[in-house]
Amino acid sequence: MIHIKSPQEIEQMRPAGQFVAQALADLRSRAAVGVNLMDLEHHARKLIRERGATSCYWDYAPSFGNGPFRHVVCLSVNDAVLHGLPKKYALRDGDLLSIDFAVSVDGWVGDAAVSLVVGTPADEDLRLIRATEEALEAGIAAARPDNRIGDVSAAVAAVAASYGYPVNDEFGGHGVGRTMHEGPHVSNTGRAGRGYRIRPGLVFSIEPWFARTTDRVVYDPDGWTIRSADGSRTAHSEHTIAITEDGPVVLTRLADDAIKPAPAPEAAARG
Repeated sequence: MIHIKSPQEIEQMRPAGQFVAQALADLRSRAAVGVNLMDLEHHARKLIRERGATSCYWDYAPSFGNGPFRHVVCLSVNDAVLHGLPKKYALRDGDLLSIDFAVSVDGWVGDAAVSLVVGTPADEDLRLIRATEEALEAGIAAARPDNRIGDVSAAVAAVAASYGYPVNDEFGGHGVGRTMHEGPHVSNTGRAGRGYRIRPGLVFSIEPWFARTTDRVVYDPDGWTIRSADGSRTAHSEHTIAITEDGPVVLTRLADDAIKPAPAPEAAARG
């Protein structure tokens, strides 16, 4: 179901978005060669406990997955891209790590994700991450009143195509509000001018994720971790945005940027 928020409700969502942004920055700073994924998981639990927030992942039990999710952060390494189950794994030099974090604060949800390279980065990994970040900004710029969700999806797909990356449409962005997943679904590929009309009060996430050489995925035996079908590396970026009369506001950016409507991204070299 799609829930339109009032301006007051969007203001009430800001603390959750800011906490998610701060927690991701903290977790990102701690991701280093030799750090165990479970150390990041336990630090995320500590942050949530100290803030008095509630994890949206703990006990999450959708139609896919192997039983309730018993962690508070998704940590996906290299060819894993979504729903990575934290485990006893020490990060290695050159690992590509995606961190996805969603919590509820005072009954409102914030959801975002970042990708980074631990230690020595390979150019092709930085390029892949950059593509997801540029696609995210392009999607945000397209999320304007009276546009359609298809405009957002098409903007994301256009950036992927410019980099030569295939796009999987099974998982994407989604409405955000009192729960982590509301309507509408925001695919990473679509046709401009189609889909639900964007209007003030709509709050949703945009989350481009690409694998370098495939649009197909496979699941680990844990029933959660989603990997590229051919073992190629992956990256994932995500923000929660609110639509206002003046355009999109990014709720999961740190405070200096979160209060400003997102600008249209400038053209970037595709390197």
